[in-house]
Amino acid sequence: MELPKFLLSDNSNHPEDIFVLHTEFPRFMINLKDDEVEWFEDLTGENEEDIATELAILMDKAGEFYDEEMKQYQ
Repeated sequence: MELPKFLLSDNSNHPEDIFVLHTEFPRFMINLKDDEVEWFEDLTGENEEDIATELAILMDKAGEFYDEEMKQYQ
């Protein structure tokens, strides 16, 4: 099975939260309500500057993914 790069997720126990899952390395889940991130990868040993830049880009893309998905519901 080929997973999409991003998945939209919600949970009835957290009705105000909006989660986006990133399924490729580095895997993470971001809560767009407060930008809290849960990492599923150990990034120890990675070049901090490179990974920080990549992560900022991925988080922006997660927000863009959410915006595009929501346009489909309007």
